[in-house]
Amino acid sequence: MKILVTGAAGFIGYHTSLRLLERGDEVVGIDNLNDYYEVSLKEARLANLQRYPGFRFQKLDLADRPGMAELFKTARPQRVIHLGAQAGVRYSLQNPHAYVDSNLTGFVNILEGCRHGNVEHLVYASSSSVYGANTTMPFNIHHNVDHPYSLYAATKKANELMAHTYSHLYKLPTTGLRFFTVYGPWGRPDMAPFLFTRAILAGKPIDVFNHGQMRRDFTFIDDIVEGVIRTCDHVAQPNPAWDGAHPDPGTSRAPYRIYNIGNRNPVELLHFIGCIEKALGRTAEKRLLPMQPGDVPATAADVEDLTRDVGFTPSTPIEVGVPKFIDWYCQYFNVVR
Repeated sequence: MKILVTGAAGFIGYHTSLRLLERGDEVVGIDNLNDYYEVSLKEARLANLQRYPGFRFQKLDLADRPGMAELFKTARPQRVIHLGAQAGVRYSLQNPHAYVDSNLTGFVNILEGCRHGNVEHLVYASSSSVYGANTTMPFNIHHNVDHPYSLYAATKKANELMAHTYSHLYKLPTTGLRFFTVYGPWGRPDMAPFLFTRAILAGKPIDVFNHGQMRRDFTFIDDIVEGVIRTCDHVAQPNPAWDGAHPDPGTSRAPYRIYNIGNRNPVELLHFIGCIEKALGRTAEKRLLPMQPGDVPATAADVEDLTRDVGFTPSTPIEVGVPKFIDWYCQYFNVVR
Protein backbone atom coordinates (compact mmCIF):
# COMPACT_ATOMS: atom_id res chain seq x y z
CA MET A 1 0.00 0.00 0.00
CA LYS A 2 0.91 3.66 -0.23
CA ILE A 3 0.73 5.08 3.27
CA LEU A 4 1.21 8.64 4.50
CA VAL A 5 2.94 8.75 7.89
CA THR A 6 2.96 12.11 9.65
CA GLY A 7 5.67 12.77 12.21
CA ALA A 8 7.91 10.35 10.32
CA ALA A 9 11.05 11.78 11.94
CA GLY A 10 9.54 11.34 15.39
CA PHE A 11 9.98 8.40 17.75
CA ILE A 12 6.86 6.37 16.93
CA GLY A 13 6.63 7.70 13.36
CA TYR A 14 10.17 6.53 12.61
CA HIS A 15 9.61 3.00 13.90
CA THR A 16 6.24 2.72 12.17
CA SER A 17 7.66 3.90 8.84
CA LEU A 18 10.56 1.46 9.17
CA ARG A 19 8.23 -1.49 9.76
CA LEU A 20 6.01 -0.53 6.82
CA LEU A 21 9.01 -0.20 4.51
CA GLU A 22 10.40 -3.54 5.64
CA ARG A 23 7.17 -5.28 4.69
CA GLY A 24 7.15 -3.63 1.26
CA ASP A 25 4.77 -0.69 1.60
CA GLU A 26 5.46 2.68 0.01
CA VAL A 27 5.73 5.40 2.65
CA VAL A 28 5.33 9.14 2.21
CA GLY A 29 6.67 10.73 5.39
CA ILE A 30 6.23 14.30 6.55
CA ASP A 31 7.62 16.17 9.54
CA ASN A 32 8.29 19.82 10.30
CA LEU A 33 11.57 18.96 12.11
CA ASN A 34 10.88 21.49 14.87
CA ASP A 35 13.31 22.04 17.72
CA TYR A 36 11.11 20.81 20.60
CA TYR A 37 14.00 18.42 21.12
CA GLU A 38 17.33 18.04 19.30
CA VAL A 39 16.82 18.04 15.55
CA SER A 40 19.95 15.91 15.06
CA LEU A 41 18.11 12.88 16.45
CA LYS A 42 15.24 13.41 14.02
CA GLU A 43 17.68 13.77 11.15
CA ALA A 44 19.44 10.54 12.15
CA ARG A 45 16.12 8.69 12.12
CA LEU A 46 15.32 10.13 8.69
CA ALA A 47 18.72 9.09 7.35
CA ASN A 48 17.90 5.48 8.22
CA LEU A 49 14.53 5.68 6.47
CA GLN A 50 15.97 7.28 3.36
CA ARG A 51 18.00 4.15 2.68
CA TYR A 52 14.77 2.52 1.52
CA PRO A 53 13.72 3.21 -2.09
CA GLY A 54 10.05 3.10 -1.06
CA PHE A 55 10.41 6.11 1.25
CA ARG A 56 9.79 9.70 0.21
CA PHE A 57 10.13 12.57 2.69
CA GLN A 58 8.71 16.08 2.62
CA LYS A 59 9.39 18.72 5.25
CA LEU A 60 5.96 20.12 5.98
CA ASP A 61 4.07 21.60 8.91
CA LEU A 62 0.67 20.09 9.67
CA ALA A 63 -0.78 23.59 10.15
CA ASP A 64 0.21 24.59 6.59
CA ARG A 65 -3.23 24.34 5.02
CA PRO A 66 -2.25 24.87 1.35
CA GLY A 67 0.80 22.63 1.74
CA MET A 68 -1.22 19.82 3.28
CA ALA A 69 -3.90 20.06 0.59
CA GLU A 70 -1.22 19.86 -2.11
CA LEU A 71 0.41 16.89 -0.37
CA PHE A 72 -2.78 14.84 -0.45
CA LYS A 73 -3.42 15.89 -4.04
CA THR A 74 0.00 14.79 -5.28
CA ALA A 75 0.81 11.86 -2.97
CA ARG A 76 -2.65 10.27 -3.09
CA PRO A 77 -2.13 7.92 -0.12
CA GLN A 78 -4.44 4.95 0.31
CA ARG A 79 -4.19 5.10 4.09
CA VAL A 80 -2.91 7.61 6.62
CA ILE A 81 -1.13 6.98 9.92
CA HIS A 82 -1.16 10.31 11.72
CA LEU A 83 1.53 10.37 14.41
CA GLY A 84 2.69 13.97 14.04
CA ALA A 85 1.69 16.23 16.93
CA GLN A 86 3.03 18.58 19.53
CA ALA A 87 3.74 16.12 22.33
CA GLY A 88 4.40 16.54 26.03
CA VAL A 89 2.13 17.21 28.99
CA ARG A 90 4.34 19.68 30.86
CA TYR A 91 5.30 21.70 27.78
CA SER A 92 1.59 22.32 27.12
CA LEU A 93 1.55 24.45 30.29
CA GLN A 94 4.33 26.63 28.85
CA ASN A 95 3.39 26.92 25.18
CA PRO A 96 -0.33 26.18 24.68
CA HIS A 97 -0.49 27.77 21.23
CA ALA A 98 1.87 25.14 19.80
CA TYR A 99 -0.73 22.50 20.70
CA VAL A 100 -3.56 24.40 19.06
CA ASP A 101 -1.56 24.87 15.85
CA SER A 102 -0.33 21.30 15.52
CA ASN A 103 -2.93 19.18 17.29
CA LEU A 104 -6.11 21.04 16.34
CA THR A 105 -5.46 23.03 13.16
CA GLY A 106 -3.12 20.32 11.89
CA PHE A 107 -5.66 17.60 12.59
CA VAL A 108 -8.37 19.42 10.66
CA ASN A 109 -5.99 19.55 7.71
CA ILE A 110 -5.45 15.79 8.02
CA LEU A 111 -9.19 15.12 8.16
CA GLU A 112 -9.88 17.33 5.15
CA GLY A 113 -7.08 15.69 3.18
CA CYS A 114 -8.47 12.24 3.97
CA ARG A 115 -12.01 13.31 3.09
CA HIS A 116 -11.17 14.86 -0.27
CA GLY A 117 -8.53 12.25 -1.08
CA ASN A 118 -10.88 9.29 -0.52
CA VAL A 119 -8.49 7.76 2.00
CA GLU A 120 -9.48 4.22 2.97
CA HIS A 121 -8.58 4.49 6.66
CA LEU A 122 -7.16 7.12 9.01
CA VAL A 123 -5.30 5.85 12.08
CA TYR A 124 -4.23 8.59 14.49
CA ALA A 125 -2.40 8.89 17.79
CA SER A 126 -4.43 9.72 20.85
CA SER A 127 -3.05 9.36 24.38
CA SER A 128 -3.65 7.76 27.75
CA SER A 129 -3.61 11.36 29.02
CA VAL A 130 -7.26 11.70 27.93
CA TYR A 131 -8.29 9.67 30.98
CA GLY A 132 -7.39 12.64 33.19
CA ALA A 133 -9.40 12.55 36.41
CA ASN A 134 -10.56 8.96 35.86
CA THR A 135 -9.53 6.69 38.71
CA THR A 136 -11.14 3.38 37.71
CA MET A 137 -8.31 1.03 36.72
CA PRO A 138 -7.50 -0.28 34.22
CA PHE A 139 -8.53 2.55 31.91
CA ASN A 140 -11.15 1.32 29.46
CA ILE A 141 -12.12 2.80 26.09
CA HIS A 142 -15.78 2.49 27.09
CA HIS A 143 -15.24 4.88 30.02
CA ASN A 144 -16.20 8.55 29.76
CA VAL A 145 -13.13 10.81 29.34
CA ASP A 146 -14.39 14.36 29.80
CA HIS A 147 -12.05 15.60 32.55
CA PRO A 148 -8.53 16.09 31.11
CA TYR A 149 -5.72 17.42 33.29
CA SER A 150 -3.71 19.22 30.59
CA LEU A 151 -4.24 21.08 27.33
CA TYR A 152 -2.27 18.32 25.61
CA ALA A 153 -4.82 15.78 26.83
CA ALA A 154 -7.68 18.07 25.81
CA THR A 155 -6.35 18.33 22.25
CA LYS A 156 -6.13 14.54 22.02
CA LYS A 157 -9.71 14.17 23.24
CA ALA A 158 -10.69 16.85 20.71
CA ASN A 159 -9.02 14.78 17.96
CA GLU A 160 -11.23 11.83 18.85
CA LEU A 161 -14.35 14.01 18.66
CA MET A 162 -13.27 15.60 15.39
CA ALA A 163 -12.53 12.18 13.87
CA HIS A 164 -15.97 10.95 14.87
CA THR A 165 -17.58 13.89 13.09
CA TYR A 166 -15.83 12.99 9.83
CA SER A 167 -16.62 9.30 10.29
CA HIS A 168 -20.28 10.23 10.74
CA LEU A 169 -20.61 12.89 8.05
CA TYR A 170 -18.36 11.47 5.34
CA LYS A 171 -18.12 7.77 6.25
CA LEU A 172 -14.36 8.15 6.68
CA PRO A 173 -13.11 5.14 8.67
CA THR A 174 -11.05 6.42 11.60
CA THR A 175 -9.25 4.66 14.44
CA GLY A 176 -7.79 6.50 17.43
CA LEU A 177 -5.02 4.84 19.44
CA ARG A 178 -4.44 5.82 23.05
CA PHE A 179 -0.75 5.18 23.66
CA PHE A 180 0.52 4.44 27.18
CA THR A 181 4.01 5.79 28.07
CA VAL A 182 6.01 4.61 25.07
CA TYR A 183 9.74 3.93 25.45
CA GLY A 184 12.52 2.18 23.56
CA PRO A 185 15.43 2.73 21.13
CA TRP A 186 15.39 6.09 19.32
CA GLY A 187 13.09 7.44 22.06
CA ARG A 188 12.28 11.06 22.81
CA PRO A 189 14.85 13.04 24.86
CA ASP A 190 12.07 14.81 26.79
CA MET A 191 10.74 11.57 28.28
CA ALA A 192 11.76 9.92 31.55
CA PRO A 193 13.91 7.01 30.25
CA PHE A 194 16.10 9.36 28.20
CA LEU A 195 16.26 12.04 30.91
CA PHE A 196 17.13 9.53 33.62
CA THR A 197 19.78 7.77 31.55
CA ARG A 198 21.44 11.01 30.51
CA ALA A 199 21.53 12.33 34.09
CA ILE A 200 22.78 9.07 35.63
CA LEU A 201 25.64 8.84 33.13
CA ALA A 202 26.55 12.47 33.85
CA GLY A 203 26.55 11.86 37.60
CA LYS A 204 23.66 14.27 38.11
CA PRO A 205 20.56 13.75 40.28
CA ILE A 206 17.29 12.73 38.63
CA ASP A 207 13.93 14.34 39.41
CA VAL A 208 11.42 11.74 40.65
CA PHE A 209 7.96 13.25 40.89
CA ASN A 210 5.21 12.34 43.35
CA HIS A 211 8.02 11.08 45.60
CA GLY A 212 8.41 8.02 43.41
CA GLN A 213 4.81 6.88 43.87
CA MET A 214 3.93 7.25 40.18
CA ARG A 215 2.78 4.10 38.39
CA ARG A 216 2.98 3.93 34.61
CA ASP A 217 1.97 1.34 32.03
CA PHE A 218 5.32 1.54 30.20
CA THR A 219 4.87 0.17 26.67
CA PHE A 220 7.80 -0.90 24.50
CA ILE A 221 8.00 0.67 21.05
CA ASP A 222 7.82 -2.65 19.18
CA ASP A 223 4.46 -3.38 20.81
CA ILE A 224 3.17 0.07 19.90
CA VAL A 225 4.19 -0.31 16.25
CA GLU A 226 2.64 -3.76 15.99
CA GLY A 227 -0.62 -2.32 17.30
CA VAL A 228 -0.48 0.68 14.95
CA ILE A 229 0.08 -1.42 11.83
CA ARG A 230 -2.48 -4.06 12.74
CA THR A 231 -5.14 -1.40 13.28
CA CYS A 232 -4.17 0.29 10.01
CA ASP A 233 -4.74 -3.02 8.23
CA HIS A 234 -8.04 -3.54 10.10
CA VAL A 235 -10.29 -0.79 8.69
CA ALA A 236 -12.68 0.67 11.29
CA GLN A 237 -16.25 -0.60 11.04
CA PRO A 238 -19.55 0.68 12.44
CA ASN A 239 -20.87 -0.98 15.58
CA PRO A 240 -24.36 -2.24 14.64
CA ALA A 241 -25.25 -2.64 18.32
CA TRP A 242 -24.45 1.00 19.19
CA ASP A 243 -27.32 2.54 21.16
CA GLY A 244 -27.89 6.29 21.33
CA ALA A 245 -29.79 5.85 24.59
CA HIS A 246 -26.67 4.31 26.15
CA PRO A 247 -23.84 5.72 24.00
CA ASP A 248 -20.57 3.79 23.98
CA PRO A 249 -17.61 6.24 23.82
CA GLY A 250 -15.31 3.69 22.16
CA THR A 251 -17.46 2.83 19.13
CA SER A 252 -20.21 4.33 16.99
CA ARG A 253 -22.79 3.73 14.32
CA ALA A 254 -20.17 5.42 12.12
CA PRO A 255 -16.93 3.64 11.04
CA TYR A 256 -15.12 4.85 14.16
CA ARG A 257 -13.03 3.01 16.75
CA ILE A 258 -10.86 3.80 19.75
CA TYR A 259 -8.27 1.41 21.22
CA ASN A 260 -5.79 1.47 24.08
CA ILE A 261 -2.27 0.26 23.37
CA GLY A 262 -0.58 -0.44 26.68
CA ASN A 263 1.42 -3.15 28.35
CA ARG A 264 -1.32 -4.02 30.91
CA ASN A 265 1.28 -4.13 33.65
CA PRO A 266 1.80 -0.77 35.38
CA VAL A 267 4.98 -0.51 37.42
CA GLU A 268 6.20 1.97 39.99
CA LEU A 269 8.54 4.61 38.64
CA LEU A 270 11.20 3.59 41.16
CA HIS A 271 11.19 0.04 39.78
CA PHE A 272 11.57 1.40 36.25
CA ILE A 273 14.52 3.50 37.42
CA GLY A 274 15.96 0.37 39.05
CA CYS A 275 15.91 -1.37 35.66
CA ILE A 276 17.83 1.56 34.14
CA GLU A 277 20.36 1.46 36.99
CA LYS A 278 20.87 -2.27 36.52
CA ALA A 279 21.35 -1.94 32.74
CA LEU A 280 23.84 0.91 33.19
CA GLY A 281 25.62 -0.62 36.17
CA ARG A 282 25.27 2.66 38.05
CA THR A 283 23.15 4.02 40.89
CA ALA A 284 21.06 7.14 40.47
CA GLU A 285 20.94 10.00 42.93
CA LYS A 286 17.19 10.59 43.30
CA ARG A 287 15.63 13.96 44.03
CA LEU A 288 12.10 13.20 45.27
CA LEU A 289 9.65 15.94 44.31
CA PRO A 290 5.87 16.52 44.53
CA MET A 291 3.45 15.81 41.68
CA GLN A 292 3.76 18.09 38.66
CA PRO A 293 0.72 20.01 37.36
CA GLY A 294 -1.00 18.12 34.53
CA ASP A 295 0.34 14.69 35.59
CA VAL A 296 -1.74 11.76 36.78
CA PRO A 297 -0.52 9.41 39.55
CA ALA A 298 -1.15 6.17 37.66
CA THR A 299 -2.05 4.70 34.27
CA ALA A 300 -3.10 1.19 33.29
CA ALA A 301 -4.52 0.00 29.98
CA ASP A 302 -7.41 -2.33 29.29
CA VAL A 303 -6.59 -3.72 25.83
CA GLU A 304 -9.37 -6.29 25.53
CA ASP A 305 -10.92 -4.59 22.49
CA LEU A 306 -7.57 -4.34 20.68
CA THR A 307 -6.86 -8.01 21.35
CA ARG A 308 -10.31 -9.08 20.16
CA ASP A 309 -10.35 -7.00 16.99
CA VAL A 310 -6.77 -7.19 15.71
CA GLY A 311 -5.44 -10.25 17.52
CA PHE A 312 -2.57 -8.55 19.34
CA THR A 313 -1.74 -7.93 23.00
CA PRO A 314 1.32 -5.85 24.03
CA SER A 315 3.49 -7.91 26.37
CA THR A 316 7.15 -6.80 26.44
CA PRO A 317 8.21 -6.50 30.11
CA ILE A 318 10.38 -3.57 31.19
CA GLU A 319 13.07 -6.04 32.23
CA VAL A 320 13.44 -6.80 28.49
CA GLY A 321 12.64 -3.40 27.01
CA VAL A 322 14.80 -1.18 29.22
CA PRO A 323 18.10 -2.98 28.42
CA LYS A 324 17.30 -2.65 24.72
CA PHE A 325 16.85 1.10 25.16
CA ILE A 326 20.09 1.37 27.16
CA ASP A 327 22.00 -0.65 24.54
CA TRP A 328 20.79 1.72 21.82
CA TYR A 329 21.53 4.82 23.91
CA CYS A 330 25.09 3.76 24.65
CA GLN A 331 25.74 2.85 21.03
CA TYR A 332 24.21 6.05 19.64
CA PHE A 333 26.10 8.33 22.05
CA ASN A 334 29.30 6.22 22.13
CA VAL A 335 29.00 5.59 25.87
CA VAL A 336 31.34 3.05 27.46
CA ARG A 337 29.70 1.27 30.37
